[in-house]
Amino acid sequence: MKIYKFGGASVKDADGVKNVAQIISYNNQHNLLVVISAMGKNTNALERLVNACYHYNKQGYEILQEIKTSHQTLINELLGNSASMWMNEVENLFLELECLIDNNNLLDDYDFLYDQIVCYGELISTRIVSAYLLSIGIRNQWVDARNFIITDSRYRDARVQWEETERIVTNRLLPLSQKNLIITQGFIGKGEKGETTTLGREGSDYSAAIFGKLLHAESVSIWKDVNGVMNADPKKFSESVIIPELTYNDAIELAYYGASVIHPKTVQPLKASNIPLFVRSFINQDNQGTKVSNSSSTLAVPCKILKENQLMLEISTADFNFIAEDNLQQIFQIMSKNKVRLNIMQNSAIHFRCIIDNKENQHLPLQNELSELGLNVNVTNDLKLLSIYQPGNEKIEEYSGELGAVILKQHVGNAAHFVLR
Repeated sequence: MKIYKFGGASVKDADGVKNVAQIISYNNQHNLLVVISAMGKNTNALERLVNACYHYNKQGYEILQEIKTSHQTLINELLGNSASMWMNEVENLFLELECLIDNNNLLDDYDFLYDQIVCYGELISTRIVSAYLLSIGIRNQWVDARNFIITDSRYRDARVQWEETERIVTNRLLPLSQKNLIITQGFIGKGEKGETTTLGREGSDYSAAIFGKLLHAESVSIWKDVNGVMNADPKKFSESVIIPELTYNDAIELAYYGASVIHPKTVQPLKASNIPLFVRSFINQDNQGTKVSNSSSTLAVPCKILKENQLMLEISTADFNFIAEDNLQQIFQIMSKNKVRLNIMQNSAIHFRCIIDNKENQHLPLQNELSELGLNVNVTNDLKLLSIYQPGNEKIEEYSGELGAVILKQHVGNAAHFVLR
């Protein structure tokens, strides 16, 4: 059993879908489960639809029509005159989506609404790919990932209920996968009340790892528009090279610091079961890419991860007394409640500083709650976070100064972090 995962860039248009079909046809179609994301930028379009619905904006119907038209165009390009024969399921999904945006009872909880709507990107894309494969003679079975990946009800960042998920996958999906090529979705699961949940943005890689672990896969391959994991983003750093092999631990560290090629949650389930992960190019299929495994190889070059659009929260007591353990406990509880992830943190006697992603004004409710506790919160915007990682190097490469002025510096283990203005 192998697991393949294709992201939105790989199925963004008709040529992309045909290329994915070619990759599948080159490999053994039995004992293969394929995880597919929403097509192209459709997740972004669906997010705009969520915002329109939540704010009672009448543009929601225009956005829905835009999404429907883009998919219909793709279907016609792929299937031509036989499109109507294959596409009843897609039409039914759009009818479900239209009913959802007409249901005002869903509009009170933004995160819940998000999960119920955005999931249709994956559901529709997999129906289209499945139909195209059937049309060219590649037998496959489409399955709904929500019937197998069971989660809690933490919307937009659901946590897998591993015991129940393993039981269902073993009893129901494993027998199917031994007989058929399986096409399914990434990113989505089913919550405690049977509602749709999502695993966090870019969670399709994580879905592939979940299926890989529970189906005892031989390997998991993530097909990207890059040749493998590089030591730095070539758009930002000129001397970037591909890393042919990574240990699980190095991959986890790089993902945690923000390397965008591998999702932070992806590696851990595979490490636990010693399943190798391959990051390969769907453009240059002959390229071997990067292998993540239990190897003993060490990184020969430092890895640089630059995260932009960062902000710093500087928290202190109103009377500038010491930041005590009780204060820190309250701070962490409020951050967990607001689903805020700390990229780095630094504590002194009278200040607690942390760097977080600046997205959707997520820090505002956090800032308000901390202020209600009598804590001062100072916010600094428009920052960048540069992390330089190289295990086994006693002196990690220093920051050369070309990206901005350093306002905060921190060395932790095998990594150095520089907050830049």
